[in-house]
Amino acid sequence: MNLTYEVIPAERAEACRELCNELMAFQKSVAAIRPELFDSMNFETRMLPSIDSASHNYIVLVKDRDQPVGYVYSNISPKETYSNDFAAFFDLSSVKMEQVGCLSQFYIKEGYRKYGVGSKLFDLSMTWLQTFKEAEDYFIFVSNGNTNALEFYQRKGFTVSHEILDGFITVLRSRKIK
Repeated sequence: MNLTYEVIPAERAEACRELCNELMAFQKSVAAIRPELFDSMNFETRMLPSIDSASHNYIVLVKDRDQPVGYVYSNISPKETYSNDFAAFFDLSSVKMEQVGCLSQFYIKEGYRKYGVGSKLFDLSMTWLQTFKEAEDYFIFVSNGNTNALEFYQRKGFTVSHEILDGFITVLRSRKIK
């Protein structure tokens, strides 16, 4: 393994297309609650709209030589972004500031898990999120059935806030370390 971590601008998000689509297929494969909702979720419907609605975007692409093997996408967005036709992801009144941080997408190909790649991507994202004074609440939305991700984020200090869409998504929350 010869891994490199590259921060890429939102304009180059296309480099994550295949990985994002793999993430959606993986989430569908482990989902016990409404897996059919993932049928319409892909790079164009999930990542691109999120990038467009965010105030700030952060993408780290992991490559093994020239082959993309993982990525993390985080953003700072207006809290109203998380109340839409799909769902209200959290109680907006519970967030004092107008912006929130979100670790939005996180995926590592199967053969690259358990080597510290996830921890490095998580740490890079949290360090980036914490640089923004306008956000002190951080959210991660974990799809049902993705127990490994849920446990990973809990080990990293996030706590379960609540579930939405009848358990389709578990909302995890953390606050800025002061």
